[in-house]
Amino acid sequence: MSALRLIMRLMRDTGGASAEEFALVVPVFLLFVFATIDAGNYGWTLNRDEKATQMGVRMAAVTAPVVGNLTLDFVGQSVGGTTLAQGDPIPASALGVISCTSTACDCSQAGTLFANSCTLNTTSFNAIVRRMQKVAGNNVTAANVVVEYRGSGLGYAGDSSCNGGTGCMQISPLVSVRLRNMTYPSLTLQVFGASVPIPQFTATLPMEDGSGSLSN
Repeated sequence: MSALRLIMRLMRDTGGASAEEFALVVPVFLLFVFATIDAGNYGWTLNRDEKATQMGVRMAAVTAPVVGNLTLDFVGQSVGGTTLAQGDPIPASALGVISCTSTACDCSQAGTLFANSCTLNTTSFNAIVRRMQKVAGNNVTAANVVVEYRGSGLGYAGDSSCNGGTGCMQISPLVSVRLRNMTYPSLTLQVFGASVPIPQFTATLPMEDGSGSLSN
């Protein structure tokens, strides 16, 4: 009977119930807290990376182009079967699309005037990356950045301020900076060795000065 009474006493004893409940609730509570912090930090990271992209395109729009031959003299050039004369508008097809990464520029979609002379200005490209890093830190690397030039139909052959000579920014392309392949190191998911992908950001502006290496 004494053994039976001992078992009954143990079954009625609730002294450790609070500790057990606490042990069950705390992990869930901490997970909720960290998930809330994570969500806020993720939103902040998205805002930061978007701002970095905007600052990058601003840098690209007012400094020397990443692709090295946008200062082509268009007077006398044939575009779409028409030879451009002084003051003629430059069609968007004259430039087409030129896309540059940290290693090379792709002119496969460029106009015929640029198809065979697509060179990367590494100094200009790295300057854009450094400007973006001032906002987003070293999370942004050169491999995450793409700079694109697209014909806009703006600009005139033989701009009078250049006297029709070479070395003039006679064309006014649309410049895009794209930030890609970024990930967010989630506090919650790091336990499982996972991270959250950050969506691609793109910002576009028309080319302005197109010279120099500084932006205010």
